[in-house]
Amino acid sequence: MKTFIQTLALAIILVSCGSTKNYLERSDEDKALLDAVRKLNKSAADENATQALPVLYSNITASHLAKIKSYQTGKDINRWDKIIREYEDLQEAYNALINSTAAFRLVNPRNFNTELLESRQAAADEYYAEGERLLQNGDRDNAKQAYAYFKKTEKFVPSYKDARRKMDEAYENAIVDVIINPVQDNSFFFNTGWGNSGYNYSNEYFQQTLLRELQNENSNGRYAARFYTDWEARRDNVTPDWVVNLTLRDMDIPYPSNNSYRRNVSAQVQNGTDTAGRPIYKTVYATVNTTRQSFTARATMEMSIKDIASGRLIANRSIREDYRWEQERGSYSGDSRALSQNDWNIINNTNSYNQPRKEDVLNELYRKIYPQVKNNIRYSVDW
Repeated sequence: MKTFIQTLALAIILVSCGSTKNYLERSDEDKALLDAVRKLNKSAADENATQALPVLYSNITASHLAKIKSYQTGKDINRWDKIIREYEDLQEAYNALINSTAAFRLVNPRNFNTELLESRQAAADEYYAEGERLLQNGDRDNAKQAYAYFKKTEKFVPSYKDARRKMDEAYENAIVDVIINPVQDNSFFFNTGWGNSGYNYSNEYFQQTLLRELQNENSNGRYAARFYTDWEARRDNVTPDWVVNLTLRDMDIPYPSNNSYRRNVSAQVQNGTDTAGRPIYKTVYATVNTTRQSFTARATMEMSIKDIASGRLIANRSIREDYRWEQERGSYSGDSRALSQNDWNIINNTNSYNQPRKEDVLNELYRKIYPQVKNNIRYSVDW
């Protein structure tokens, strides 16, 4: 009995030490401290949390202060984000401890609210000053960065000076007037079997649809850009900053090819019953003769976005897409009971001239190419 009690006591001690060790060995000591506080809120006498809490608080305080000291020696303006994040973690630990009676008895936490406020003020001062400097440089990239810095200023100290007005000014300076040119067709497409109906479809689809959708998306100022057709820019005397050029190349819509083949099919069908009334089956056979008409159309759209003043390419991409069409017609010989529903679908397809029109093929190709063009424009003008 004595041996059993000693063994039980040892097991309890080992479990206790193991649990405490779990708190102290976690990679995220901040979360471990908050978990220990929550445990003490439920059970103030919890030995594992009681033992771990002072060690955890000492460790995270030393760790965060060391990082802050290291960041303070840097010159990069983004150091303020890191410094403030460290102070916020320290303050979160402080708030958790002072709001827990059980935890507050174990440690004497330090309030970092003053340091946090001072750091936010210093960050706002520096971000604002750097935003003003960038705003004076005049180009779009600097205006975009200035906008981001004024936004940071407002984040750290709301209503700081005239940061909100400066943000609006930076946004206006960053706006580009973008001309979307009509599609230039350099595909040299020629196929006497198709004709020329729908040949101007690309111009209407791309230029007008791109313009309409981008303008609609930008009605709430989503992009720092204004979009025009070439004709609208001339009409409104707009001097464009960027131009979007779209060139269709390597258009290939081949005439459908025919491929004939035959398949032998079979099925088990009931052929009466035996003397006990059980069904008797036999195998029936048929041959399906199929003619498949098909083609694969291809097109490449080259798009570029250029800064007109500098000649710099903002974006340049070649987009290639395929569209495959096919239809099957057929006949059969043999026993019709051997045919599947799919076989009947082919046999009953009596339309010999169901090839799509050229404009239908173009529609399918443009349907695939269009969203990629649009997304590239959106990405280029986005913040």
